[in-house]
Amino acid sequence: MIGPDKIEEYLQRLPTTARSNLLTELERLEVCGAALAGSADILEKLRAEFRKGELPQKSGQPQKRVANPSRYFFTPLEPLLVNGAAEHAHSGRILRGSLAPIWEWITKDLLPTMARDYESEMKRLIAADNQGEIKQVVGTFQTKIVKYLESTLGSPDGAEQTRIKLATYTASHAVYGDLAKMMRVLRTRDILAKFSEALPAAIDKFDDARVAQVAQLLDGFTKNNAEELAFAMALVATRLKTPWQLIRLTTRLAPSKNAADIAATPNAIAVAMVLDQLDDKRLALRVALKNERVLVAKELLTEIDATETALHAHIDRLDESDWGKRLRNLMDQINAMVQAEVSRFPDKVDHILASRGLHGHPSLAGRLTSLAWKGRDAVSDGAAYCKKLIG
Repeated sequence: MIGPDKIEEYLQRLPTTARSNLLTELERLEVCGAALAGSADILEKLRAEFRKGELPQKSGQPQKRVANPSRYFFTPLEPLLVNGAAEHAHSGRILRGSLAPIWEWITKDLLPTMARDYESEMKRLIAADNQGEIKQVVGTFQTKIVKYLESTLGSPDGAEQTRIKLATYTASHAVYGDLAKMMRVLRTRDILAKFSEALPAAIDKFDDARVAQVAQLLDGFTKNNAEELAFAMALVATRLKTPWQLIRLTTRLAPSKNAADIAATPNAIAVAMVLDQLDDKRLALRVALKNERVLVAKELLTEIDATETALHAHIDRLDESDWGKRLRNLMDQINAMVQAEVSRFPDKVDHILASRGLHGHPSLAGRLTSLAWKGRDAVSDGAAYCKKLIG
């Protein structure tokens, strides 16, 4: 069996882009329930590097990685970064896994000479801890990149060539879209930073007063930056203790609670973002069930139940809308996953399922609770049977 030291040694021999691609593909397999045997250690090490900005020491304690020029460049994106599958929609969000191939493309294809000068100057300033000049150099380089991106992505030919080049650095189909998002975030980085500073640091209770406060901030932001509303909404989501409450921002300013009326408002993007969150939980649930982590799955299902309930409670005629169709599809997939787990147990081991959901089916959290109890009873019955044989 290959030891942790050998794995780390092998990974460090790979180029940064190759390690990033490996992480993307291993996570894709994990989400699909087809994780490779022995991949857990590799995933842990790669996530430590690309997701947390840390590298593991042999002692097992994390060691802060020395800040590098690319991390400074991507700083405005940090609050919007998310881990997830490349196939999944991420409204207002950017995949962390897209950053490495984007940086490779910038430094090798878009502006190699300018990027090399930037990296050289930044390494000197970082070593001297000259924060004032670092901020100035980073801002200048970001502005230049935005201008070149606007020109490059502004023509069909330039956009197609960019897609082709990016494909040489990653297998992810989401990276081009994330590059376009990055351009928009960097273009409005100061405005987004100002909006973020105006938000409460944390929103534990999203009551009417808080909703009104945040809605006013969003209204002011949207007047001059309507196309970047999804990013502002994503910043709000990071402050919420209960993520699904983001939909309250749509119903407050809509002329009615009907789905069609809400969809016609600028803040309607919040509903799509809540559905994205639900899809995230679906993918996490698949992994939890695959690894038989019943308590984790039960917690996820409790959150899924709460989100489904909130969507139906806050939006009238939801089932008639595209949102309703997407919600129904997600819930069908989640129900199928849970049912597949429940069906693994013998028919004779049965319990009354817990509460019932909105549409008359047993609640998902209830199903997992039942599953956990069935497992406990199966173990107890087995132990009793063995004791009887021995006795």
